[in-house]
Amino acid sequence: MSAALKDRLAARARDEGFAAMGVCRPDAIPEAAGRLAEFVALGRHGQMGWMAERMDWRGNPAALWPAARSVIMLAEPYTQDHDPLAVLARGDRGAISVYAQNRDYHDVLKKRLKRLGRWLLEQAPGEAIKVFVDTAPVMEKPLAQAAGLGWQGKHTNLLGQGLGNWFFLGSIFTTLDLPPDAPAAEHCGSCTACLDICPTRAFPAPFRLDARRCISYLTIEHKGPVNEALRPLLGNRIYGCDDCLAACPWNKFAVAASETKYAARPELVAPPLADLARLDDAAFRTLFAGSPIKRIGRDRFVRNVCYAIGNSGDPALTGAARGLTDDPAPTVADAARWAVARLSRP
Repeated sequence: MSAALKDRLAARARDEGFAAMGVCRPDAIPEAAGRLAEFVALGRHGQMGWMAERMDWRGNPAALWPAARSVIMLAEPYTQDHDPLAVLARGDRGAISVYAQNRDYHDVLKKRLKRLGRWLLEQAPGEAIKVFVDTAPVMEKPLAQAAGLGWQGKHTNLLGQGLGNWFFLGSIFTTLDLPPDAPAAEHCGSCTACLDICPTRAFPAPFRLDARRCISYLTIEHKGPVNEALRPLLGNRIYGCDDCLAACPWNKFAVAASETKYAARPELVAPPLADLARLDDAAFRTLFAGSPIKRIGRDRFVRNVCYAIGNSGDPALTGAARGLTDDPAPTVADAARWAVARLSRP
């Protein structure tokens, strides 16, 4: 019964738009707790204090919900048609990570997971589920590897032989006892493309990340001024960074996205920095309504825009930065003054 139900569930997941599904036990990642503890002890989580909180749950999914007997991991692709690195050569434009160029995946993916979960409960009355998308203390990537979806590459992101690495992960914990899949083996080999391309050298070793040097962390999670030594390395990346993902050779097998809500909004593919520098809070909220970018707020976003202006090498943008040197937000004003000074150098 459980094997047949799992097969039907996989078919239903494909109908919902998921590219892959796998199952593992809640206790399938015993090594995760130690790795997380080391990561936090070294301070590599930066300001992400939530990673240190509830480490017993994060490192041991079985403790998160003791009644769960299976974890269903699902992959949803967000692959884009355009080259995410092309914008990096356009100094007067901002580079936004492709996952954030349209709707917030948390909302889209969670609704899809809930639909799939409701279908599962209809097939197995009396059972229970809990749905998670990147917000609860769940280590999705190790669980996905244990469920056979792929492996954590040297850039620490999940990638799969038949998936590439442009996909989101969602999980359904359930009291159902479903047959687990075999864990995925690592197939990075001697390739170091993702490590070599990183502008800030955020990987102290293969399969290890120091978030404090990661551009995605610096532009999204980090509050306050960014270390001045790192600012020039941000380039024109104003929200996230796709370099290590884009460099992975396994992307030749990347699955096309089926969800139109992930298709890039044209105005967010390479937005002019001068326009973004003029955003007040109301305009910021309007432009990024329904976007994950809205979460970081206007001040942090415009701070990033100022760093990008300073890195542009375009004197025509000096006025855009100078107009923010007295901004009410101290972090924005500091970034604007840095940008003006940088553009004023011979």
